[in-house]
Amino acid sequence: MKNKIFCIGFNKTGTTSLKKAFDNLGFNVGNQHYAELLMNEYLSGNFDAIIKYCKSAQVFQDFPFSVPNTYKYLDDAYPDSKFILTIRDSPEQWYNSLVRYHSILFGNGKVPTKENLMDTRYVFPGWMWKYNRIFYGLPENDPYNKGILMNHYQKYIEGVKQYFKDRPNDILIINLSEKEAYKKFCSFLNISSPFNEFPWENKTKI
Repeated sequence: MKNKIFCIGFNKTGTTSLKKAFDNLGFNVGNQHYAELLMNEYLSGNFDAIIKYCKSAQVFQDFPFSVPNTYKYLDDAYPDSKFILTIRDSPEQWYNSLVRYHSILFGNGKVPTKENLMDTRYVFPGWMWKYNRIFYGLPENDPYNKGILMNHYQKYIEGVKQYFKDRPNDILIINLSEKEAYKKFCSFLNISSPFNEFPWENKTKI
């Protein structure tokens, strides 16, 4: 298949495993690091730069594809594309997984502070703080506020569902941990696969 495929689920919903699944099947997956450098374009509303970047591959995931409104512009720019929204069992499960993962990466085993996030050199210095602050609207003294994060997660999923409510063939909403998840994935894309399940990448305890 030649149409674009956009994986629009939040980080820590299995997006890395989904990318690995596409890699294993021989799909051309976009360079995530380069995509993350498009933050300023997203913030300025310059979706033309993101749309242009999408000419570089067929499959895309994580930022800026997993933040509000991007999928709407891509849907308009690339008709007949497919969208995959990965989810967890519950907002709380997603939240716990996110905090644990970030604690390992950015907080030396503890919930990261503002200072931790500003000091990390992921993408560029301060990128993680900018991401958390702008996209989640988190307070400076509580960058992992549970209520705000869980509400943002739920609101985003509901927004995607509402947008695609009359187009079930264009969106796959999937929990990668479910028994039949990989089968649903292949059926949605109308592909055959020598594999029986998703590879597990970046798996952390919750």
